[in-house]
Amino acid sequence: MTHVLHRSQLHKYPTAVSGSGVHLYDSDGNAYFDASGGAAVSCLGHGNAEVLDAMRRQMDSVAYAHTSFFTTDIAEELAELVMADAPDGLSHLHICNSGSEAIEACLKMARHYFNERGETHRINIISRRQSYHGITAGAFSVGGRMPARAPFEPLLFNAHHISPCFAYREQREDETEEDYAARLAQELEDKIAELGPDTVAAFVAETVVGATLGAVPAVPGYFKRIREICNRHGILLILDEVMCGMGRTGTLHACEQEAIAPDLMAVAKGLGGGYAPIGAMLCSQQIVSTITEGSGAFPHSQTYNGHPLSCAAAVAVQQIIKRDNLLQNVQERGTDLDRRLNEQFGNHHHVGDVRGRGLFRGVELVSDRASKTPFNPETKLHAKVKQAAMKHGLMVYTMGGTVDGITGDHILLAPPFIVDSNDVDTIVERLGLAIDDAIGHIASQ
Repeated sequence: MTHVLHRSQLHKYPTAVSGSGVHLYDSDGNAYFDASGGAAVSCLGHGNAEVLDAMRRQMDSVAYAHTSFFTTDIAEELAELVMADAPDGLSHLHICNSGSEAIEACLKMARHYFNERGETHRINIISRRQSYHGITAGAFSVGGRMPARAPFEPLLFNAHHISPCFAYREQREDETEEDYAARLAQELEDKIAELGPDTVAAFVAETVVGATLGAVPAVPGYFKRIREICNRHGILLILDEVMCGMGRTGTLHACEQEAIAPDLMAVAKGLGGGYAPIGAMLCSQQIVSTITEGSGAFPHSQTYNGHPLSCAAAVAVQQIIKRDNLLQNVQERGTDLDRRLNEQFGNHHHVGDVRGRGLFRGVELVSDRASKTPFNPETKLHAKVKQAAMKHGLMVYTMGGTVDGITGDHILLAPPFIVDSNDVDTIVERLGLAIDDAIGHIASQ
């Protein structure tokens, strides 16, 4: 009997009792290699003594101070630390508690910015299908998981959606990558023209698409085209790096690899590494200056904004990543992981694509590799792979609906930044067993 309302009332969850490094342990003594970082969260792994010590020290001074009364040294330190390496033009940090909250802050800031400028007619937000931006009402509105949104549509605001940049599925055979990027950019242009350029406030996109598509980067040049379009029409570019940011793809910010900077950016998971809930909105100096010269206020706050304990955890996590040069390890082990995945699955009849950057990798499963035909969604292959992986002592993040929100299955890998080459081998070997077990189970039914 449990009084916890779990994600699924039909599933019996093992009880996690401890964690160390790349492993979590349950109450039955089973060890699980955390190859997904939970949900791309645990960038330093589990039980890091330095992070825990930093949190204890913060509890001994100030555990909580409401931001309507105080700032704290640790919040100021985190903001200075993050903004020192922020993309060009970004200058201020709004500290919240999750990725969904960070996206909510970005959406409200976009609206507030144009209100401050007297452009109150800018009310439209454009995002992309097959995206995920969070589970709160505003974040869900701009998210593009259409079947999941459908039951809640009456509660959501009317965001507008265009195609994702998903080359494996949507680039035509007669198109080069440049042609494909140009076609998608034109789709944004057309949507802006349809809505009216002076009515659009922002365009929202994941720099590397995470949960919904499985570590899908854009084709070269796509984001440069998007940035130019936003600039030309005075539209804010909001990048969602909640899952793919803070070092996950091998650079601190995924947009560094696109050679662009956004006006607003959401980060979360890798910011605090799971040691305490934290997310943040990074905001441009232009936006802050507009507010400072206007009302002087951002009318958006929550009880636990800038929570000192979460800030202390995030400062410690980011200092360790920088001190130990872990981004280089992400790049090197990411190369190892890509190589090993392609060695293992490059000719696998049921693996259609291996993709991603750094330690953010996706494996798309298909019933037939040549035709890219997905499995029947009724098989729930992704869930079976997750279950089989757990039996082999491996945690992977799986999702269905990869192709269109209904069909398609993929596996997302996002191991801690501290993994070594032997860990990479373990991940791939156990994943191979899990995939074959799951597909074998379907075949036997």
